[in-house]
Amino acid sequence: MAASLASLSSSAQAGTRQLFNRHGSHRLPPSNLLLPSSIGKHMITRRRSLRKISALETSDGAVNVEVEEGEEACELVNGTELSIDGVEAYLLTAVKNNNGTGLLLLSDIFGFQDSSTRDFAYRVACNGYNVLVPDLFRGDPWSKNRPESEFEEWRRGQDPDRIRQETTALTKWMVEEFAAAGMSMKLGVMGFCFGGGRVVDVLAADKNGYFSTGVSFYGTRIDSAVAGDVKVPVLFITGDKDPLCQVDGLHEIEEKIGEGSKVVVFEGRGHGFVHRPETPEDDRDADEAFALMRNWLHHHLMNGNQ
Repeated sequence: MAASLASLSSSAQAGTRQLFNRHGSHRLPPSNLLLPSSIGKHMITRRRSLRKISALETSDGAVNVEVEEGEEACELVNGTELSIDGVEAYLLTAVKNNNGTGLLLLSDIFGFQDSSTRDFAYRVACNGYNVLVPDLFRGDPWSKNRPESEFEEWRRGQDPDRIRQETTALTKWMVEEFAAAGMSMKLGVMGFCFGGGRVVDVLAADKNGYFSTGVSFYGTRIDSAVAGDVKVPVLFITGDKDPLCQVDGLHEIEEKIGEGSKVVVFEGRGHGFVHRPETPEDDRDADEAFALMRNWLHHHLMNGNQ
């Protein structure tokens, strides 16, 4: 039987790659392992310039985001390709600094194999998390090569009931893996664009209280009718120039969810600026948004584990 999360901590020091094979998942050929572009299969050290970031203004006051001057270093991250109850997914796990906490990351319309999504997931794993990125579109993500006239038909084919059922199954898998490993069963969920909209769906459907928080980056088509069913704080990040994620709508959803949630709006930024930055200004604000997300996750997921 392939190794599970239970062996993660003991084998991390040896630098071995973990494979998972529990409850409907199966091991895929090692040659198919997907890691972020330019990343090899062994020890990786990634460095990124960071600036000191001051407070950001939110819907209910300033949020302090502390980032020291210097470089962000990341060492070994394990990448594993999985099939969980028929849903393909990638799992990225930190090794030396693994904090024993899981995150479900929901992609935009371009799918879980997209380089921007997997690079972001890799960076989150570098911060100690175990990040599961599922295929929300059953092998049929939107492609930039498709005619725009086909988009609405494609979108209607993404059955929200199917996605809810599959994310519920993925959540159960994560909870069982973490329980078997004796690690934290606290989970977080985050998503971009299409996936950012589904963050609210996932949290509203979480009747067992598995998730402790969520982060929605410029979520699209958020169902405000179910927002009142969300029982945990959610961080909403968007740009004021984003036509697909209106700020007023986010504030209404924030009020329905209740105490603890926040909306952070970046001036001048459009859609996708955090995981698809296109300008130096996007890069600057993407770093701020990442730091804000990181501190938010640490507060809501890690404080109770220390």
